[in-house]
Amino acid sequence: MTTPYTLKHFKIALTAFFVALGIGTAAFRLVGHESLFASFYRATVTISLTGIDSRPPHLGGQIVTVLVILAGMAIYGYLASAIVELIAHGVLTGVLTERRKNRVIKGLRDHYIICGYGRVGRRVGREFREAGAPYIVLDFTADSRHYATEDKVPYVEGTGTRDEDLESVGLDRAKGLVASSDSDVDNLYIVVSARAARPDLFIVARASTADAGRKMWRAGADRVVQPYTSAGQEMAKLVLRPQVAAFLDIVTSAGGPDLQMEEIEITASCAGAGKTIRELRIGRETGALVVALRKPDGTFDTTPGADVALDAGDVMIAVGTAAELLALEDMFKPREAVAG
Repeated sequence: MTTPYTLKHFKIALTAFFVALGIGTAAFRLVGHESLFASFYRATVTISLTGIDSRPPHLGGQIVTVLVILAGMAIYGYLASAIVELIAHGVLTGVLTERRKNRVIKGLRDHYIICGYGRVGRRVGREFREAGAPYIVLDFTADSRHYATEDKVPYVEGTGTRDEDLESVGLDRAKGLVASSDSDVDNLYIVVSARAARPDLFIVARASTADAGRKMWRAGADRVVQPYTSAGQEMAKLVLRPQVAAFLDIVTSAGGPDLQMEEIEITASCAGAGKTIRELRIGRETGALVVALRKPDGTFDTTPGADVALDAGDVMIAVGTAAELLALEDMFKPREAVAG
């Protein structure tokens, strides 16, 4: 239900007040032959309904006084009802909430965008929250708004198929985007729009069929997930290799009590860049285990030996406890710049 009173009506009432004040000032000066300030003073006191200590000596001045008082009463009555309606219908509180939300969105940096907050999108959001990763939801359904409010995350009403909506959620500052709409067509449009605006953005898209998945790959998605296919593969793994599946479940869970997996990008400024795993004594110094290396050309070394060099541009995938992985991250922190 929409309210008949809006901020536009409120502004109209304020405009009417100042117009009446101006007309009253001009009328008092015309009929009373007073100075401009004296006429303005008389009009201000009259329209404010506070009264005045002197009665206009002429009939014309008295008539103007009555008219200005009536105008003031009408305007104040309208303003009062407008304010009550604005508060009752949540317009003022909605404006304040919208402004706070806009400030939060403008402050986001290196965040993730979830386009579509259905079952898949909410699961992605849960993983982001457990990992402490900032994210924002872009969707247009009442259910999505409800769940985003419940999860206490920023929500923007819109669709990722529109460039303006993607801009409104900080696409230019985002670290990644998840296209998790229930519609393959929408997800395809989201991938195309996001890739055109941000060639460097990491995009993960949901697809319900293999054909849709191939189209999303060609459109520019970095990863494509088919929930139904993935679910079937996972169920087969649980049956065929239950212990392997149990181990992977532990190390890939953000809330795992023991082992976790982490990826660390090696840059030229890292202290360990160019050295081998043996030279760095990663296992002894941190306790973490390097299980794979992703090379700059996209290939993987899934069983890196001790004599493999960790070069700039490599992405190291390691397994360990939270403390061990933190020690490993410290080992590959960028070197501090030397002054002079």
